[in-house]
Amino acid sequence: MEVPGSSKKMIATQEEMVEAKVPLAYRDQCAHLLIPLNKCRQAELYLPWKCENERHSYEKCQYELLMERMLQMQKIKERASLNHPQSKGIAFPVIPKTANA
Repeated sequence: MEVPGSSKKMIATQEEMVEAKVPLAYRDQCAHLLIPLNKCRQAELYLPWKCENERHSYEKCQYELLMERMLQMQKIKERASLNHPQSKGIAFPVIPKTANA
């Protein structure tokens, strides 16, 4: 299923997410990684040093979605500042520059 405004596709179906009891707030493009992570967590009694590979891949997916949303917001703000030049000095960059950049 295609999600508007995102480069990632929904891999997990609604039926799979309902069956795995994924909360509504977590039913995003990374839900297909959350399902095996939660199964692993339950099997390993939520020990923090277990399921590291599953957790890493899920958190990486979430980070990529966040960065995609931030870039979209940056583009929206840049377009808005082009349309309204008087507010140009007020806009702040969404993605901060690092100390080494």
